Amino acid sequence: MSDLKAPIAVRCTPELVYNYAAGRYGSLFLQGLKEGRILASRCRRCARTLVPPRLACTGCFGAMEDAVELEPRGELLAFTLVAFPFLDPFTGIQRPIPYCYGMVRFAGADNTFQYFLSEKDPAKLRVGQPVRAVFRAAAERVGEMADLLYFEPGIGG
Repeated sequence: MSDLKAPIAVRCTPELVYNYAAGRYGSLFLQGLKEGRILASRCRRCARTLVPPRLACTGCFGAMEDAVELEPRGELLAFTLVAFPFLDPFTGIQRPIPYCYGMVRFAGADNTFQYFLSEKDPAKLRVGQPVRAVFRAAAERVGEMADLLYFEPGIGG
């Protein structure tokens, strides 16, 4: 047993390089964001419209083969204030705190979309408030979720 040596400790920060396949419907949605558009899928059977696009309808389980463009505006259905440190899943960079995050129903959609809000004071937000999507400048868009910056409260969406 005297042949055992102390364990060796190695400290390093690994860099993991990888590619992620968004799939056909995810790629469609990301391409739309790159173009400054909100794309959804519509069910031919029950006319349910879901954003981001889905392969199968959540209402009747039919195939969702029709892509439609929605107006980049909607209604704020719920929101919360986030006041703890958090790494942005889209960039890997810590988001400045506090910030607000909300559930939005796009005009013409049957589901909600959760995303960041520009307003940081929850006292200035209300359920039912119109919001509009704000995108990066066209020259800066690359086809990723971060191309959609946030939802901004506004009159009439």
